[in-house]
Amino acid sequence: MNAAEPLKCRPSDYKSEVKPIWCPGCGDYHVLMALTRAMAALGLPPERIAVVSGIGCSSRIPAYTNCYGFHGVHGRSLAVATGLKIARPDITVICASGDGDGYSIGGNHFLHACRRNVDLAYIVMDNHIYGMTKGQPSPTTEPDFDTALAPGGTGLRPFNPLVVALASGANFVARAYSGNPNETAELIVDAIKHPGFSFVEILSPCVTYRPDQRSWKDRVHPAPVTPTDDPARAARRLMTDDGFNLGVLYRGHRAPYTPPTAAAMVAPESLEEEFEV
Repeated sequence: MNAAEPLKCRPSDYKSEVKPIWCPGCGDYHVLMALTRAMAALGLPPERIAVVSGIGCSSRIPAYTNCYGFHGVHGRSLAVATGLKIARPDITVICASGDGDGYSIGGNHFLHACRRNVDLAYIVMDNHIYGMTKGQPSPTTEPDFDTALAPGGTGLRPFNPLVVALASGANFVARAYSGNPNETAELIVDAIKHPGFSFVEILSPCVTYRPDQRSWKDRVHPAPVTPTDDPARAARRLMTDDGFNLGVLYRGHRAPYTPPTAAAMVAPESLEEEFEV
């Protein structure tokens, strides 16, 4: 997708009538913009797309689209998204999460979703803080970041989601910045089209609890290297990454997990009979 290509549909075709209630200046507004632009570029009917989320500021996104949506419980979005994609492989499944929802209580699901390599796209809006719980440190918060809830900082090494995704078997690893919605839309399109589990980390500033993140717009930059399909080379790059390289960082060729399907052994009507009072 580029500026010269006309969109097959309009981004507004994928927006619901529900108005976002994020804080003014939240990066998630631009993520929503990028997501609907990506959907428009793909030209898929809204009823052929499902957006699944967990809990948190980022997880409000399903309500703001007019696609099928599922707003689940904390940390379980990937479990729902995986089950949906396996049951309905004809549906394009997009999972939306945040650094708290996805890497803390949802961390175990993250590992195994990468390992299973089911064909879905996982978009994580990372602002290095729990915004909905008023500034609680998240797994990606810097160890010395001082907050009222963690005076002096946590002292804990931050979680490195891209390294973990690669080591766990993700087939596509990329990073975007919400302040660049066109580039972010392009990455989302690429992630959805790529077979297997595609992971896109989106740096999405929380200007309410992390006003220092306003400087991210001056720190992000295109990755100085082209995407690689060599996990070892990608690992070396990600381990020395400054956290602000943008673009596709790894593009694998592992075949997506597609479990065998068979006709139902029991008719739904017979199951209903068992619960009749």
